[in-house]
Amino acid sequence: MGFFELSSYSSKSSVTALKWLGFVAAIWVQAISGNNYTFSNYSDALKSLMNLTQLELNNLSVAKDVGKAFGLLAGFASDKLPTWVILLIGSVEGLVGYGAQWLVVSETIKPLSYWQMCIFLCMGGNSTTWMNTAVLVTCIRNFRRNRGPVSGILKGYVGLSTAIFTDVCAALFSDDASSFLVMLAVVPFAVCLVAAVFLRESPPASTSSEEKEETQFFWVFNAVAVVVAVYLLAYDFIPSPSAVFSEAFSAILMVLLASPVGVPVYIYFKNRSRPGSDVEGQVGENTEPLLLAAAAEGEDKAEEVAAVAVVEEEVVEVIRGQPLIGEEHTIVEVLKTIDFWVLFVSFLCGVGTGLAVQNNMGQIGLALGYSDVSIFVSLISIWGFFGRIVSGTVSEYFIKKAGTPRPLWNAAAQILMVFGFVILALALPGSLYIGSILVGICYGIRIAISVPTASELFGLKYYGLIYNILILNLPLGSFLFSGLLAGILYDMEATPTAGGGNTCVGAHCYRTTFVVMAVACIIGFGLDILLSIRTKAVYTKIYASKKSKKSSAPSNGRRQILN
Repeated sequence: MGFFELSSYSSKSSVTALKWLGFVAAIWVQAISGNNYTFSNYSDALKSLMNLTQLELNNLSVAKDVGKAFGLLAGFASDKLPTWVILLIGSVEGLVGYGAQWLVVSETIKPLSYWQMCIFLCMGGNSTTWMNTAVLVTCIRNFRRNRGPVSGILKGYVGLSTAIFTDVCAALFSDDASSFLVMLAVVPFAVCLVAAVFLRESPPASTSSEEKEETQFFWVFNAVAVVVAVYLLAYDFIPSPSAVFSEAFSAILMVLLASPVGVPVYIYFKNRSRPGSDVEGQVGENTEPLLLAAAAEGEDKAEEVAAVAVVEEEVVEVIRGQPLIGEEHTIVEVLKTIDFWVLFVSFLCGVGTGLAVQNNMGQIGLALGYSDVSIFVSLISIWGFFGRIVSGTVSEYFIKKAGTPRPLWNAAAQILMVFGFVILALALPGSLYIGSILVGICYGIRIAISVPTASELFGLKYYGLIYNILILNLPLGSFLFSGLLAGILYDMEATPTAGGGNTCVGAHCYRTTFVVMAVACIIGFGLDILLSIRTKAVYTKIYASKKSKKSSAPSNGRRQILN
C-alpha cells in the first residue's frame, strides 16, 4: 500500500465526513426555518402599534402565508443554481422581511403602511421556501437510499423550530416582541451562511454496507431529535423559571442542537484510525467477483425491466387516455382526477383550521385570560413534531403489515381535531392546553401523511409540482379560516378601543369560529374515508408488492450464491 492509496482513502473518508457534516448543517437550517409559525408571538404588538382590527391583523398573517405560494420559484431554481446560492437568497430575503418588522415593532421607525407590511411579511414567509428547498433536495440526493429517514428527521426539526425560537426568547428576553423579531431576522441568516459552506451534493452510498451504516446513524439523529423535543416540553411546564435557570436552559439547548456534529466527527476519526482494515475490506469484497457480478447483473436486468414497463405503460396510457390511480400522472391528468381534489379539500380542512389556531393564538390566549401565550405556541410545535414522526412510521408499518390505506390516518387525525375544537369552544379550565396539544398532533399528522400519499397515488415523475399545488392549501386555508372566518367573527364580538383598534375578552370571542372549524374537520373526515375506500386497491397492490419482495429475497440470495 503506497502513499497514493493512503491519500485516496483519506480523501474518501473526508468526503464521507463532509457529507454528514452537510446533513448536520441541514438540520440546523430546518431547526430555524419554522419562523413562519411564530406570528402569534408578536402579532399583538403589531396590532396595537398599527391600530389594526382583528380582520386586518389576520390578513397580515395571510400575507405571510401567501409567501409560501411562491415556493415554485425555489423549486425551479433548485435545478439551475447551486445549493449555497439558494440558501443565500432565502437568508437575505428573511433578513429583510423580518428586519423591517423589527424596525416597526421596536419603534425605530414609524409604522409602515398596511400594504408595505404585507410585502415584508410575504418576504419573510417566502424565505423559508428557499431554505427548505435547498436542504431537502440536496440531502435526498446525498442519501437517496434512505429518503424516508432524511425527510422525517428534517421535517421533524421544522416542527420543533417554533418551540426553539419561542422558548429561547422567553428564557433570554422575557417574551419581548422586538427581541423575538431580531432572532427571526438574524439567526436564520447566520445559520444559512454556515450551511452554505458545508451543505453540498456528495456521492451517495454505493455499497450495502455503507447503506446499513447510514441507517444506523439516522437512528442516532432520531434519538437526538426526540431528546430535544422532550427537553423543550419539560421547560414549558416549569412555572416562572429564574433568570439563571433560563440561561442554563438555553445553554443546554444549544449543546443539544450542536450534538449531531458528533456523528461526522466520529466518522472522520474512525476512518482515519483504521485505514488498513478498510483497504482489506475492499480487497475482501473484490475476492467475491461472482456474487458482485450477479448482483450487478440483477440490477441491470431490473432497470431494463423497469424501462420496458414504463414504455408499455405509456403505450397503454395513450390507448386508454387517463392513467389509473397509483400510476404516473402528468399535472393535467392529476387535475382531472376526483381523487386529487378529494385529497386537496380534505388537506385544506386539516391544515387550514390548524393554521387559523396558530395565527390567532395570541388573541385566543388573551381572550381566555392568558397574557403569555408562548407556552401554547410551543405545545403546538412540539406535539406537531411527535405527530409527524410517529404517523409516518406507523402508517408505513401498517401498509407493510396489512395494506392499510394511508388516508385512513388522515381521517383519524380529523376526528381527533374535532375533539380539540370542541374542547376549545367549551373554554373550560385547561382547555387551551389540551386544545393546543390536539391541534399540534393533528396538524403534524396531516403534513406527514398527505405528502407521501400524493406520491403513491399520482407517481413521482411530476411529484415536485404536485406537492407545491397541495401546499397552496397553506395560504388558501390561512385566508379562508384565519383571514375571513376568525377575523370577521372576532370583530363582530369585539369592542372598539381608543385609537382605532378593537379587543375581545371571554370565551364567546372564538366559540363560533371553533364550532365552524369543527364542522370543517368533520367534512374532511368524510372525504378522507371516501379517499381510503377509493384507494384501497392501490395500497393492497403496494402491500402485495412489498410482501413478494420480502419473501423472494432469501431465495434470490441462495440462487446468486449457487450461481
